[in-house]
Amino acid sequence: MTELIERCADIIAQASGLLITAGAGMGVDSGLPDFRGTEGFWRAYPALAQARIAFEQIANPHAFQRHPRLAWGFYGHRLDLYRKTSPHDGFRILRKISDRLDHGGFVVTSNVDGHFQQAGFEPQSVCEIHGSIHWLQCFEPCCDEVWPAEDVLPATDSNTCELISPLPLCPRCGALARPNILMFNDFGWIDHRSEQQHRAFQSCINAQRRPVILEFGAGTSIPSIRRLGDRSNAPLIRVNPTAPQVEQPGHLGVKAKALDFLMALETQLRQRGFMG
Repeated sequence: MTELIERCADIIAQASGLLITAGAGMGVDSGLPDFRGTEGFWRAYPALAQARIAFEQIANPHAFQRHPRLAWGFYGHRLDLYRKTSPHDGFRILRKISDRLDHGGFVVTSNVDGHFQQAGFEPQSVCEIHGSIHWLQCFEPCCDEVWPAEDVLPATDSNTCELISPLPLCPRCGALARPNILMFNDFGWIDHRSEQQHRAFQSCINAQRRPVILEFGAGTSIPSIRRLGDRSNAPLIRVNPTAPQVEQPGHLGVKAKALDFLMALETQLRQRGFMG
């Protein structure tokens, strides 16, 4: 493992910029659930397990139609959890590495928790391909506006997973509001915020000379993040404790958790004088 970490450190030290790509596994070291498999999801939400409601059924616009308090109980609990959970120390390490590269760092993530921004990454350097739980939109929708969820203070009954505080409403038409997140079978997601972020990502990539991709915790069931690395000609370092396999020669797979890898990487970069 040490030799592999040394190779990763050599690649990063010679890069012009860092592209950080992250799936749900990135948040596990912070104590967040990653909903891996139905049983994993039900362990996190026993009330939904008792009702035999799978992740795909509750993370779905139809759930807001059928049972808005249950749907908002699930998303409200997550919103509260993400607000209260501190990003792990690996986020700090990634920021320090980015700060030492000529073109800095840019984040592309399928996570909706907002933890990269919470850890100090500039919002203009983060692309959230599935949206963010910290932003809302009208469920109808009556318009294409999105707004911050900072006024939503969810209270949830843990026995039923139902929201017991007031349902969030659209300030424009008074209809039910929903998270500005791409859900399963979702044809009403307002994506202009994520599209703007994607344009910033493209501009960043176009400006890079020698980028390196650091991928963390990207799953195979919804492989949006993995595809980004697999299709890139830039060096890819894939960090994953269960699925580190890579497809292209020159790409590296590291079987490790994000935080363990980043702490070892920081040590190697310090030895090279790359990090103070």
